[in-house]
Amino acid sequence: MVGVFVLLAALEGFLRDELVWRPVAVAVQVPLLAMLLWRRSHPLVSVAVAFGGLGLLEIATTLAGRDSAGLYAMVGLLVLPYALFRWGSGREAAIGLVIMSIPHAMDMIFKPSDPASTAAGFVFLLFPAALGASVRFRARSRRRDLDEAKLLEREQLARELHDAVAHHVSAIVIQAQAGRLIAASEPEAAQRALATIESEASRTLTEMRSIVGVLRRGPAEYVPQRKLVDLEALAHSEGSSPAVEVELEGDLDEVRPAIQAAIFRIAQESITNVRRHARHATEVSVRVVADSETVSLTVSDDGDVAHFDADSGSGFGLVGMTERAALHDGTLEAGPGHDRGWTVRAVLPKAGRDS
Repeated sequence: MVGVFVLLAALEGFLRDELVWRPVAVAVQVPLLAMLLWRRSHPLVSVAVAFGGLGLLEIATTLAGRDSAGLYAMVGLLVLPYALFRWGSGREAAIGLVIMSIPHAMDMIFKPSDPASTAAGFVFLLFPAALGASVRFRARSRRRDLDEAKLLEREQLARELHDAVAHHVSAIVIQAQAGRLIAASEPEAAQRALATIESEASRTLTEMRSIVGVLRRGPAEYVPQRKLVDLEALAHSEGSSPAVEVELEGDLDEVRPAIQAAIFRIAQESITNVRRHARHATEVSVRVVADSETVSLTVSDDGDVAHFDADSGSGFGLVGMTERAALHDGTLEAGPGHDRGWTVRAVLPKAGRDS
């Protein structure tokens, strides 16, 4: 983009015979267009240099009693007000607005025109600034919504982890009570109880490590912990269309409860997305495969080729699924299927987080 404006400015300087101080005008203004390269990293500096240079050139032509030496190609500098209000701080925007107003103020003083033309000039300058501020506000709102979606997902995960840890602790208490009762009469049984306590305590520590760093608000909700066998219920949980087929493979008994709950929630959200957004889908396939190290989930539908926008408001479900997988040291990918529909694939460690 910068190269195009530079080329247009050079051609304009070469072709416009009526241009005031043509060599000087081109030599001063063409380098100012290079400030577009730093519009994101240094928006205020770019505005100050570009509009300051134009202001100095305007002062020189005014003192010499000549017409404006501005090039038409300098309209490209209107990107700078947008960039200033899009990426600059509030203080930088206020300072930059004053700097950008200097050339217009000079025209009002030394080259007065009708009020309508003056007002049109200010509107022409402020429109990209207002557009930049609008895009900035929308981006901030989007980030807040994404953070809220992640936080809600972490809350749900914390509640599920709470249930898993409570289950392990209850088992430890029961085994400890049994071991104390039989310690004197059946030493071997007491040793088995201690071994069970050790195993359950180890699992509890693993689940507790998963809780660290997970944000949560409000009290835990005591609801049954979801398991992989509960996936069958998803076929009828939210309606009968499209049909849901569930396939479970591998040794699923060794999958940690927190991982089972995560797989269930990701599958649930994926099916919900199909029912809400897929067009002409008649079937959803849910396939869970567990090997010695990982458990993978694949959810796909046979709807029309999807053009899902993850940056739109409907993308929060995908954000939540990705966040849930990441909190278990897993991965999640989502995108259009090879032939039709949409496919979600998640891979999580079978034993949960290592630390």
